[in-house]
Amino acid sequence: MKSLLTTTRVAALALGLAVSSPLISHAQKNYKPTKENLAAREKFRDRGFGIFLHWGLYSIFGQGEWYMTNANLNRDEYSKVAGAFYPAQFDAAKWVAAIKASGAGYLTITSRHHEGFSMWDTKQSDYNIIKSTPFKRDILAELRDECHKQGLGFHIYYSLLDWHRDDYYPIGRTGQGTGRTKHGQWKTYDAFMNAQLAELVRDYNAEAIWFDGEWDQDINPGFQWNFDKMYAGIHKINPACLIGNNHHGEVHPGEDFQMFERDVPGANTAGLSGQAISKLPIETCQTMNGMWGYKIIDQTYKSDTTLIRLLVQTAGRNANLLLNIGPEATGALPATAIDRLEKIGKWMKTYGKTVKDGVREGIIPPQEWGVSTQKGKTVYLHILDWKSRMLSLPLTEKVKSVVAYDTRRPIPFQQTKLGLTLSFDKAPSEANAIDYIVEVTLH
Repeated sequence: MKSLLTTTRVAALALGLAVSSPLISHAQKNYKPTKENLAAREKFRDRGFGIFLHWGLYSIFGQGEWYMTNANLNRDEYSKVAGAFYPAQFDAAKWVAAIKASGAGYLTITSRHHEGFSMWDTKQSDYNIIKSTPFKRDILAELRDECHKQGLGFHIYYSLLDWHRDDYYPIGRTGQGTGRTKHGQWKTYDAFMNAQLAELVRDYNAEAIWFDGEWDQDINPGFQWNFDKMYAGIHKINPACLIGNNHHGEVHPGEDFQMFERDVPGANTAGLSGQAISKLPIETCQTMNGMWGYKIIDQTYKSDTTLIRLLVQTAGRNANLLLNIGPEATGALPATAIDRLEKIGKWMKTYGKTVKDGVREGIIPPQEWGVSTQKGKTVYLHILDWKSRMLSLPLTEKVKSVVAYDTRRPIPFQQTKLGLTLSFDKAPSEANAIDYIVEVTLH
């Protein structure tokens, strides 16, 4: 993910220049998704909620995923940490079970973050979890198998930049103090990267590839990432594999979903999500605490109320929420993160049908009081901030009934050609402190 300390909004870079690689095929500039891809997009939207996992060698330091560049650590010294990476408490079955119990429909795991270390048995480099650590277990393979076994979608994060390799060249605006020689050849890095992507799509059955790092080259005008060829290669291997790119700009040709970072679509409080909202499926990612990777002093976890409301607000904007956890170096998920998963899961058991499984944004756009979601003729009003016993809605479609979701108790309403007015016995905020849900059935 992008450091908040070095954040600038980056305009989308130009596409072009073909480079030979095992993954390259025809261009994606006139990309038309296949039936399989369109079906995968709808499945992605139906799942509604996912868990993000930022895990790598950086977890050992407990300083977050940007520690290598923030501290200007020499890449040769940094790589020695791999010899101490032995997450004995890692249990893919327990991780996936905890994520599934939260109500999430998929997980996204970092396969290779900016530090350049690969968390799978890649054949393209020995700097990986099998060849360089005493653990010698394929994290990605174990999580993939458990996701398939337990019915979760399996998505893979992949960093486009690399603070370790010489051939990630020209060097971007991050990782300048990690000791690289600055004499690399981009064509070899391009081939390496695309060969790794081929492994992830073909051998690890990635249902989606989540790219990050394009913004690193904003200091090198005219730099070409060759996304048209890269995307075409992914879709050639698996047309249903969804592609998203965290470039903080307008979507590129060939992308299948759009992402927003640290903000719901349409907001830009963190300075990372000023781009226009596309017609593609949308996902917004957010941290449980402050960092993406594990940071020992970062215990500023958001409350379960805040996280549930974030999930609701995201659903009301027709987007998925991808909620991050930074696992510890031991292989354990932080206890507070487990607590939040459990509390979200408890809420989802009762109210999950109002935010996922075919639910989309409601006919009523986001309002000061909250948002609406909808499935067919059923509209769910999620009242998050309301202190009055009267609620006026810009809803002119004929209403059949209005009930409190929890109790099924009818709520008095009046409808005119100008809209719908609801009357409550008491303010919804008094009835349900997290999210008071009203179910409106249309004729």
